[in-house]
Amino acid sequence: MRSLLIHSFVYSLSSFFALAVKIPFSVHPHHWQASSHIPRQSSANSTVPVGNTRNEFYYTNITLGGRQISVMLDTGSSDLWVTGSVPDAQDTGKYLALSYAVGNAAGNIHTAPLQFDGYTIQDQAFLLVTNTSTFSANIHVEGYDGLIGLGPNSGSSIYKKLSGDTGNSAINRIFQQSSSSSNDYLTLMLNRNGDPGDQIIGQFTMSEVVPGFENITNQPQLAVEKVYKVTDEDQHWQILTDKNVGIIGPDALPIQVSSIVPKAPDGQLVAVLDSGFTLPQVPRSMSDAIYGRVQGAEWSTSNQAWLVPCGQLINVTFNFGGASYPIHPLDVSSSDFGVTFSNGNPACLGTFQPISSAFSLLGEYDMILGMAFLRNTYTLINFGNLVEGSSNSNNPYIQLLSLTNEAAAVNDFIQVRMGGQNLINSPQYALLPASQEQHSPETAAEKKAQYEEEVLSRWPYILAGCLAFVILLVGYCIWRCCCRRKRLAKKKAAQQEPGILPGGTNNGKYAQLEASGSTATLAMQPMRGSTFDFRDEYGKDAFASHQ
Repeated sequence: MRSLLIHSFVYSLSSFFALAVKIPFSVHPHHWQASSHIPRQSSANSTVPVGNTRNEFYYTNITLGGRQISVMLDTGSSDLWVTGSVPDAQDTGKYLALSYAVGNAAGNIHTAPLQFDGYTIQDQAFLLVTNTSTFSANIHVEGYDGLIGLGPNSGSSIYKKLSGDTGNSAINRIFQQSSSSSNDYLTLMLNRNGDPGDQIIGQFTMSEVVPGFENITNQPQLAVEKVYKVTDEDQHWQILTDKNVGIIGPDALPIQVSSIVPKAPDGQLVAVLDSGFTLPQVPRSMSDAIYGRVQGAEWSTSNQAWLVPCGQLINVTFNFGGASYPIHPLDVSSSDFGVTFSNGNPACLGTFQPISSAFSLLGEYDMILGMAFLRNTYTLINFGNLVEGSSNSNNPYIQLLSLTNEAAAVNDFIQVRMGGQNLINSPQYALLPASQEQHSPETAAEKKAQYEEEVLSRWPYILAGCLAFVILLVGYCIWRCCCRRKRLAKKKAAQQEPGILPGGTNNGKYAQLEASGSTATLAMQPMRGSTFDFRDEYGKDAFASHQ
């Protein structure tokens, strides 16, 4: 039995919060087996074959320092790391540790020649992981010996450690070689093991599409939602669902969920496309809406997921850019994990798991759509101006081509889960009324995380408010100082104005002398303004007699 801790990779989502999904249940092996070898790519085109380990990992081959290495394909991170030895690798002396759910990928950053998809980079930086004792499983047995991140360059930790182009991610450096910025895209197609009707072959391409699937370029261009520049290392391939109808549930009605992303438009959710997650991570209320009305459904506290009868066909559809993407029912619940109900009977796992440890404390996304979603789409990711050091000024975008035929998917489900006997309309599989929907319990840790998110996700507004307060306070102090200076200047000018005698308010040059006065008497009187005015400026009467 293999721990599912290894099934849900996630890159450190920000410099402040290193998150890792931990799924505490095991995988039930099927008749198909993992293989560390995948066929060589066809000479007819430059598509790269993608291997599949029990629908848990998708990997391909790279050549690093002359050694062929199977690496997991991860659109949710941006670094390249491998285990074992790499011939002729140069040690930079820079140490780096990356935290994943599988364990810690730590070691020194090295450089070596890289060949991938027909491209060559002479000095690609990568992390050489020499100690795999922290890993929860033997990753070589699982079919791979490293990971290649397919995310934006800003998310690369190696890039932040090294100066110059050498530190850029492998994908970024390949695009830097491109003669046309319009070709700065990759595509990914994942197959489904255990599905007799699946005709898809796992493939990966750069700067071209898989032959026969050219229609992907005609699909809606979904703008990549960018995060704030200050937290751009948390930039992922994230897109907006359609307004108010983003997710259609089992009852054919939209699932209404409010976004935690402050700048998300009303009625829309921000979804990250991440091939490093086996199980999609969605808001708890959405997971409850998908599985909570299934007869016999149980929430498993130990597994942190819904358990449902394996014969229950559940329909879920996502809508992006006005196009619909139905999810194959074999991907909505899975029989691959060997889970059981509380009475010991076999159960299937609800794959759309409530998001918890992958929760975005910075409030930059609502859900992570992993492999169970991506098997239903052919995905094109155009990097646009996210290519570091490129002249490409176009905004990045994503295009999705649906691969799931709903009628064929229902037939596949009947063959696999019901032995060919169509019982999907039996009363035992009818959904419960909405009033009887079950709800999974929210943990104290989740409540705390949600509270923290409410504060942290609004840091731009808090910062702006603090700056505005400081500016107003400084402005008020300056205004007060200016007013005081003006007042003192006026008083000083009044004291120095010629022709005004003590106690006089006449407008002439000189005051009329009284007949009873004499020149001698006038000469003995001090020439000054009022004692009150002088005391106000200097704090005492300078003309007062000293005792």
